[in-house]
Amino acid sequence: MQKQALGLVFSNARYTALSVIVSSGLVVLLCYMSQIIFFEPEFSFYVPQSEILNFALIVAVASLSGLVTSLSVYRILLLGESVKKSGSGFFGTIIGTGAGACNCSSIGFAMASAFGTVGGTATAFLTQYEIPLRLVSIAILAYSYYTAVKGISGRCKIASN
Repeated sequence: MQKQALGLVFSNARYTALSVIVSSGLVVLLCYMSQIIFFEPEFSFYVPQSEILNFALIVAVASLSGLVTSLSVYRILLLGESVKKSGSGFFGTIIGTGAGACNCSSIGFAMASAFGTVGGTATAFLTQYEIPLRLVSIAILAYSYYTAVKGISGRCKIASN
């Protein structure tokens, strides 16, 4: 079921490109915010030993986000399903990205400045529970992947070989 649905979606180069762009963009963004990638004064990529789990979760969230985004867009555009049905994948992506966004001190400071106590509390919460929130987003994305593949397989009535 999965192999056939993925083959159907990713046989189109647009969906493959969308998946690669979303995944790559999220890896770079989240690694930059988690201070794993540096662009100034020169490009540098360094994963400290204490951040290996965090880096692995970033890669997992980004990869699943790219995969689920392509599947969801396919379901919306070609199968005519509603955004509401395909929305859980986008929700998982937002949680995964938001978990790492407040780790960066400049964004945390900006949130605290803009939103006052609420922004400071949100920044502290997201920084403290970054890994559990990424695990929750991986669970949401895995469920979204399962439902997307099931929906595509059911709607397209793929014949098993």
